[in-house]
Amino acid sequence: MKPFLLILIALLFSGYTFAQDIPARWDELVAGDFPKALEKSSKTCILPIGILEKHGPHSPIGTDLIHVREWAAHAVKSEYAVVFPDYFYGQINEARHQPGTFALPSKLIWDLLEATCDEIARNGFDKIIILNGHGGNPEFLEFFMQSLLSKRHNYAVYLYRPETDAEYVKEFRKMHKSPLATDQHAGESETSTLLYYRPDLMRMGRATDQSGANQMRSETPGLYTPIWWYSSYPNHYAGEGDKATTEFGKFITDHEIASFIKALKVVKADTKTLQLQNEFYDRVDKLNK
Repeated sequence: MKPFLLILIALLFSGYTFAQDIPARWDELVAGDFPKALEKSSKTCILPIGILEKHGPHSPIGTDLIHVREWAAHAVKSEYAVVFPDYFYGQINEARHQPGTFALPSKLIWDLLEATCDEIARNGFDKIIILNGHGGNPEFLEFFMQSLLSKRHNYAVYLYRPETDAEYVKEFRKMHKSPLATDQHAGESETSTLLYYRPDLMRMGRATDQSGANQMRSETPGLYTPIWWYSSYPNHYAGEGDKATTEFGKFITDHEIASFIKALKVVKADTKTLQLQNEFYDRVDKLNK
């Protein structure tokens, strides 16, 4: 009888342990586990934002989306937070001439992002950290965040801005094969990252089918025009993706995951941002009375 009881207790205990290991992805959580997820995450939700656009002739249309999805998934294995499902509604008008691009009207992507943050907060989160994977989003996201101060919100939004260190930069330059100045969209670095995360989706044999060189088709020094990207890179490809390696991809992703984990810990422990934000709203309300 004793051995049977011991086995039963062990099974019950292992079941209890498994029950505590709740998923990080919002869409994989059972509704009854949501309160546990809120507690375990310190009411912190990661909103990874990608995009759907051409990435050269060799990398998938969802490169940015896949990148941030994997980035967040790896980070929360070490530092738990709830990860919002795939979100690919950003600024991508400059790629509308390429097949597969999903570009929504500017007002819609704005309203959708605010409504998404509001709904995340309605479910109990008071800290939302945006993990952006698309180079055409930062200006939009920064303006969106500043505009959050136009009316009271009961949550704080943080935009993660990757930082590097001297040792990383030194090793990065040593491993990098193509010219650094031209390594931008679907170039060596971005291709290496996807080659490490999802090698099954890459078509490396096509990386030289089109040019990723700057075509320099317009000359307006000191001036910004919305057509600047198309004038320089009509193939929606900037760099030399064929120079990418899995080894370089692992080096980049190891660093970006570790760096994001540090930022995630800061957000989870932060109480000051929301406090100062409320103080600001209170002063605005007092001034308007």
